[in-house]
Amino acid sequence: MKPLILVTNDDGVNAPGIAALVEMVRPLGRVIVVAPEEGNSGMSHAITIKVPLRLTKVKEEEGLVIYSCSGTPADCVKLAMSEVVKEKPALLVSGINHGSNSAVSIVYSGTMAAAMEGSLYGIPSVGFSLLDYSYDADFSAAVIHGRPIAARVLEEGLVRGGCLNVNFPVLPSDMIKGVKVCRMSAGSWREEFEKRIDPRGHEYFWLTGSYHNAEPASTDTDEWALTNGYISIVPINMDYTNYQEMEKMKNWELISNKNEATI
Repeated sequence: MKPLILVTNDDGVNAPGIAALVEMVRPLGRVIVVAPEEGNSGMSHAITIKVPLRLTKVKEEEGLVIYSCSGTPADCVKLAMSEVVKEKPALLVSGINHGSNSAVSIVYSGTMAAAMEGSLYGIPSVGFSLLDYSYDADFSAAVIHGRPIAARVLEEGLVRGGCLNVNFPVLPSDMIKGVKVCRMSAGSWREEFEKRIDPRGHEYFWLTGSYHNAEPASTDTDEWALTNGYISIVPINMDYTNYQEMEKMKNWELISNKNEATI
């Protein structure tokens, strides 16, 4: 029997990116899709706790079942594992996101949150993103070059608690130079809020801004790889511990002398 592959995203069950992702992995196994019923970009690892979740079967055919979920990407993975799949998936893939999830964008990404949620279940998980935010983006190169990545993860697995963040440059398939396994670039988003006035005279704000690369000359980062025509793969670890800082803090004296603390 072919392996079971769980598919999700943050752009919604009807997004072209998830259709491309299904196309990418369907030759590799049986596919179950559980994805948000509408877009959830920027939701990060949010979960729904104040309202009930609803699950609706959208489509079923041989080798493919698609469900929409009223919750977030992380909700989709949790609900799929609890109520939909009857066996542990051999692979979880999330995306293909409409837009970059390189560098610090992973902090905000619902696409990558779903992949990280999969890793918490011990499922080898991969988040795929294309550096094109348009709805009608061309995902053909991502399908071609993403399938061998998914197949290798399916074959080799990943360390428990880890997942992969894969980003594709916006280039035709034959112009992509290759794949770089690299680290997350250091940088930050410089947010700006555009203030406007609604018809009732009340202020409201639209978030804008741009990403600032703090190390543009570094050649071992995802930002460099993408800028130079490569697919970037960044292995992600769900262990947030800063071990270097932990070693330094072992020398801190954080407890006062008992006598001094006595009033």
